[in-house]
Amino acid sequence: MTDQEMTMLVRVSTVALLAVVGSAALAAQQPSMASRKPLAATPVIFDSTSRGPSGVQIPGPKFRVVPIKGLQRPYGMAFLPDGRILITERAGRMRIVSGNAVDPQPVSGVPPVLNRNQRGMNDIALHPKFRENGWVYFTYYKPHATETDAATATLARGTYDGAHALTGVKDIFSADTYVTGPSSAKILFAPDGTLFMAIGVPIPPRARPGMATPLDAQSPTSLYGKILRLTDAGGVPPDNPFAGKAGYRGEIYAMGIRNAMGLAINPKNGDLWETENGPQGGDELNVILPGKNYGWPIISYGRAYSGDVTGETGPVKTPAVADGMEQPLLFWSPSLALTGLAFYTGDKFPAWKDSVFVGAMVGEQLQRIVFNLRGLPTRRDPLIWELGQRIRDVQQGPDGLLYALTEEDDGALLRFEPVN
Repeated sequence: MTDQEMTMLVRVSTVALLAVVGSAALAAQQPSMASRKPLAATPVIFDSTSRGPSGVQIPGPKFRVVPIKGLQRPYGMAFLPDGRILITERAGRMRIVSGNAVDPQPVSGVPPVLNRNQRGMNDIALHPKFRENGWVYFTYYKPHATETDAATATLARGTYDGAHALTGVKDIFSADTYVTGPSSAKILFAPDGTLFMAIGVPIPPRARPGMATPLDAQSPTSLYGKILRLTDAGGVPPDNPFAGKAGYRGEIYAMGIRNAMGLAINPKNGDLWETENGPQGGDELNVILPGKNYGWPIISYGRAYSGDVTGETGPVKTPAVADGMEQPLLFWSPSLALTGLAFYTGDKFPAWKDSVFVGAMVGEQLQRIVFNLRGLPTRRDPLIWELGQRIRDVQQGPDGLLYALTEEDDGALLRFEPVN
């Protein structure tokens, strides 16, 4: 080997070594996305007894949490008539849970998604006449053709074959512009067969044409920052509050929404309830009424991520009151990063009947909200915080049990069972 070849070899080796060292250092600097506590594979028993302001114990039932592992960043769930559960994963997969196991084979037919900034594949719902038509609805963020960080919220429908395939999958509704930041697309069928779809627009992006911004939540011509009401084919119901009104998108049911993370129908009166992520603080539980404005980004009980009370990632003005804008039923400050929402109406946990349950990602808990006989909230009890898991969704199953999804790479379905 000549001196020149030896010198070149040393240089190449040095560059390669520096690249390896640099990559290792960069990897060491990256924050871990792993859960704070590995989730056990065996059931865990909890006691929901709490204490009041005076220190007196408030009795609560004991319950068992059964983890069903084998999921990755699960997002939404739908209960099949035969007892199985369809679960979406943010990376663009649909999985089946049967009994205490996750089927290793995903359901085919899901289109490509942009799994970035909390987007990807989102929610799932069965058509009210699923037993007859087999229709499964799901939301996902459809990638932009050329902009690698942009996607548009899309509602799709397919026919489930009962095994491992969706057939005839087609997009039946897409938002009018694209979004680059975190955004959630939640769906829920109403008792009348129409479909609510919430599309979030929380964080100001770098200014680019065709990209949604927080002020779109106040624009009657934009679909972002809204709760929409659609027909089961993706059309506009004629009795929507803005249907046929000049200057308004007819799909809009309510506006001024930052990022809706949970939707549920109040079983007592049929009202739509919603959980919503605020900025730094200001998470909300709202009763959504047709045609109303819920304030974002004009007002909020949160503040900008910089710490400023207003501006940038925070609200436009303070205090959080404005004419023509609704107040939340409840708000959380500091923020728990609220997620799923469920009314408990079952008989497996009599002490929890008529309670509302919300999930929390930053708060790493399921929270029970207690209401008095007048329907007013009086207490919030944190549950399962000991597990250290980010909770993405919560629902009551047809069996009267509670189910929750953990927003983790090593994700799981949690089944809540009574302990006698």
